[in-house]
Amino acid sequence: MSKFKHLATSWLPVVLWAALIFSVSGDKKSMHHSSRIIEPLVRWLVPDISDEAVRTTVFVVRKGAHVTEYAILALLLWWSLRKTIWPRPGAWSWRQAGAAWSGAVLFAITDEIHQAFVPGRQGSPWDVVIDGIGAALGLWVLWAIRQKLRRRQLGAE
Repeated sequence: MSKFKHLATSWLPVVLWAALIFSVSGDKKSMHHSSRIIEPLVRWLVPDISDEAVRTTVFVVRKGAHVTEYAILALLLWWSLRKTIWPRPGAWSWRQAGAAWSGAVLFAITDEIHQAFVPGRQGSPWDVVIDGIGAALGLWVLWAIRQKLRRRQLGAE
């Protein structure tokens, strides 16, 4: 495989995921659109829920989406870095994890700046913090799974 094709296929998932995040953050009525889906589902699951509890639930689900999307972004960045820049088969590298986390947080900052220019949206430093936590959580889960698999493999030998 050519070097260009290897780079392109290694980084394409990162680019596509970042483009998805960027396009969603450009949605002028993001809160309205997600509430239209979440609120009826919550009211169906808990028919006697108060309006305040619904608003809180929608808020928590939306922030949970931030955590999830940035956990995925950090994992994709980690994978791409390992395939192209720091290939170290099998070994965990905190340097790679730190670079993946930093890339995800840098993207979160640029995404919040982008949102500041979208009518009806606003950039929030707190969302950057939430996104950074999501990226760290994704990488921590990956590290924990790899540790468990390594221990299991060592026990089998």
